Formats: sequence, structure tokens, C-alpha cells
Amino acid sequence: MYFKALKKGGYDINGDGVKKLVTDLFTRVKMREKILDEASLYDSYDVPEGERPEVTAFKHFGDTELHWVILLTNNITDVYYDWPLSFQDFETFIKNKYANPDGVHHYEITQSSGPQVGSGPSDYDHKIEVNSTVTGAQSVSNREYEQRLQDQKRSIKLLDPAYLTAFIEEFENLVKN
Repeated sequence: MYFKALKKGGYDINGDGVKKLVTDLFTRVKMREKILDEASLYDSYDVPEGERPEVTAFKHFGDTELHWVILLTNNITDVYYDWPLSFQDFETFIKNKYANPDGVHHYEITQSSGPQVGSGPSDYDHKIEVNSTVTGAQSVSNREYEQRLQDQKRSIKLLDPAYLTAFIEEFENLVKN
């Protein structure tokens, strides 16, 4: 459904002067911030371990083909790195990224002004990155750091199905222009 809405054009793939009809994959659509930020249009959702966007779309909209709506409304452009990884993929990722996954990534303390605690299990906004010499500094391993990022990615928003038709129409109108 997503690619069907994109413009098609002639492209000389082989450089021999013969053009073939292809989908313009370079078309980018950015939904209006007002729509993306309107909380009443969305439900919060925590992506379960190993769930892919197609499964989430089927569970929420009843159609795997609508996974692109979930990706677009959550500003996900790289489904591998912007979507939460499965446990096995996460382990592979950190082993490839870090020579020592359990080594120190950084040190942090709780800020002295403003919120002293997070608003949820994956909220670390009350922490400040500091040097290891600061009194009370606690180390955060590479694994912990990357897990925090995964936890943030796990929390997404799902468009209320009542607005799905209007959303798709808006998308198609944006693609046409």
C-alpha cells in the first residue's frame, strides 16, 4: 500500500537508453508535526520482545500491510536500528559494536535540581553524565546504555484506528504533490 502510493517514473537502469517504469524510492513524506504530536490521536504501546512492525500492525489495525503507518507516525526510517531489537539481535549488535559490552560507557549522577527520579522505568532524564572523579558517580556499562536506548524505542504510539482512513488520505495527498 505504501509503495503503491509513490510516484512512478521512467529510469534507464542499464544506461542503454531503454527506460523502465520504476517506483521513486527517494520520495520522502514528512507528516505535519501538529498531527504527529496530537496525543488524542494515539495510544501508547510497548512493543513486546521480538515483535516486528507487521505483527504490531496486524494486532492494532488487523492488516500487516499497514506497518508503514506505524513506522511513519513514530518517525522510524530504519526498521532495523530504529525499531527495538530482539534479544538475540541486541546481543549480536552490542558484541559487534563494543570490544567489551560490559565495559564502562559513561558515569552519571542524579541531577541536584529539577526532577530527582524518572517518570518511568525507561526515563533517565534526571541523570547527568559526569566524569568518573565526581563524588557519587555511578558507572553505566555499554550494555546498560544500549539497553536504555532499546527501552526508549520499545515505547511507541499507535494511531487510533478511527483516524486511519484520514491519515492514509493525507499521506496520499502529500505523495501526489
